[in-house]
Amino acid sequence: MATAEIAPRRPGRDGRRWIWGGLAVVIGGGLGLRLWGLRQALPYVYNTDEGDHFVPHAVAMFANGSLNPHYFENPPAFTYLLHFLYAVYYGSGQAVAHAYAHHPADLYTLARIASAVLGAIALWLLYLAGARLLGRAAGLLAAAIEAVAFLPVFYAHLALNDAPTLAPLTLSLLGTAGVLRKGRARDHVIAGVGLGLACATKYTGGIVIVPYAAAAAASWLEGDPRARRRALGGLGAFGLCALAAFLVADPYAVLDYSSFHAGIVHQSAQSSESQGKLGASREGGLLYYLWSLTWGLGWVPALAALGGAVSIWRGDARLGWLLVPAPVLFLLFMGIQGRYFGRWVMPILPILCLLAAGFALQAIGFVRSREPHAEGPRQSTPGRRGLPRGAAAGAAAALLVIALLGQGLIYSIHSGLVLSRTDTRTLTRSWMVANIPAGSRVVVEPVSPNAWAREAPGVEGACTSSSENYRWCKWPSLYSYITPSGEIDPAGRHQVGIEDYVRTLAPALIPYYESQGFCWVVTGSTEAGRAYADPRAVPLAIAYYRALASQGTVVYRASPYHAGQGPVPFGFDWSFDYYPLAYERPGPSMTVYRLHGGRCRA
Repeated sequence: MATAEIAPRRPGRDGRRWIWGGLAVVIGGGLGLRLWGLRQALPYVYNTDEGDHFVPHAVAMFANGSLNPHYFENPPAFTYLLHFLYAVYYGSGQAVAHAYAHHPADLYTLARIASAVLGAIALWLLYLAGARLLGRAAGLLAAAIEAVAFLPVFYAHLALNDAPTLAPLTLSLLGTAGVLRKGRARDHVIAGVGLGLACATKYTGGIVIVPYAAAAAASWLEGDPRARRRALGGLGAFGLCALAAFLVADPYAVLDYSSFHAGIVHQSAQSSESQGKLGASREGGLLYYLWSLTWGLGWVPALAALGGAVSIWRGDARLGWLLVPAPVLFLLFMGIQGRYFGRWVMPILPILCLLAAGFALQAIGFVRSREPHAEGPRQSTPGRRGLPRGAAAGAAAALLVIALLGQGLIYSIHSGLVLSRTDTRTLTRSWMVANIPAGSRVVVEPVSPNAWAREAPGVEGACTSSSENYRWCKWPSLYSYITPSGEIDPAGRHQVGIEDYVRTLAPALIPYYESQGFCWVVTGSTEAGRAYADPRAVPLAIAYYRALASQGTVVYRASPYHAGQGPVPFGFDWSFDYYPLAYERPGPSMTVYRLHGGRCRA
């Protein structure tokens, strides 16, 4: 394949019309995929991170009367965005608090819309960055790949910081592209602002400093003394703008440095702790992230990005230094961490999309250069017409686009269909409302938030205390009653975190439930799946689930799978993002058991 230096091409007026039309389709389609199924599961928020991190902290600022988030395990830029969005939409902190207490679905809907819109803005910025680096066609193709890729589409449906980070991160790439191509002061400023905002949205967004460093080094090494002085001034502007943008979006990193430092340390400790998450993959972070790219980005785009890393670097070393080291360093760094999830690879997806698009355009150019009718008049033989000029290149372009976009488009459409259907946990709750009397004692695994068991605002619950208004009396699932030998010791009960729930289980709990009148037990496959994924770690939990199946009567099941398909093996990605086509609706497999011993005999 030809490896000539890659330079952006400027299309004519007709070409620009096609480019702008294509860009409108890409951004509009990408936004549509991100908005489809946006209100999934509401008013219940089943994603633990979504329920705990950003929306609650944005609302809490109104009650605290301070912009200090008092929480830095995730940087607060997205939290601040939601806080100001709520202030504008509702008009006052009191109105926000009332809405959060009585209509939380509205606040989560606004937050998810913000996430989806920022994801769509990232597509536009990726086109601009790609146009500067590789030409308009490559920029459009890179934006199209990201528009349909599964990971950025799925996580744009949630009020989390993963998809929003792509917008400032890609803004920094846009500035970096300008630094490489033109070296203007404003390009350094754009790159710095983007970096600061990306770090203030998600700490790993700081990876975009690597492409900037490559562009700045190229400007310094290849410039005359005057250009070097200009590059040095640009570097200073970059640093100042990055710091200023970070502090604007995260001011309490300085004003409350002790809390900021503690949050960073805690987040780092969690990321490096391999044994803290029961059921987590153990094959190694690097392999896990490479596997994640095959479905989160797609097999063909991932392989094309690898091909682009080789061919682009051979064709233009400056561009290679800008695009290639960042993904490699990111994968190596994240791969040595103890915990790994597919969505954590998202900060490098824009760069991988650029590499894949660049490779595709080079491949099309290679085909065009080998066409027999590429130059000169079209020829034909008797009884056989010659191929139109450019037909092979056109066919290659169509096939490449289909290959690059097909997997992502299929699975993102499937995701929209799944998310637009009722969650299995909501189905289970509806059955319980119809079949389990209010006030009954129930055991519900922590697969749903506490609000799931509460009555609607204004409705008196049957199991109400001074602070809660529950329809059913719930077993305290995040307390452990068992001794190391598996016996029950009520006096020794102690609270555990949600990740340790499965470690609180033992067969002795079942007769204890019955003696206390807890006659209904609700389980979810995302808890049992963690135990069966690592049975040696929790043998008592395995015995508990087997005893429950033999001693209890199944009175209701809700499956997320199409008839005759599933189950999907447990994992911290596919069990929660519903990627496999076996899924029909969101949620775990839910089972309701009825116990019959002790006080449950009646």
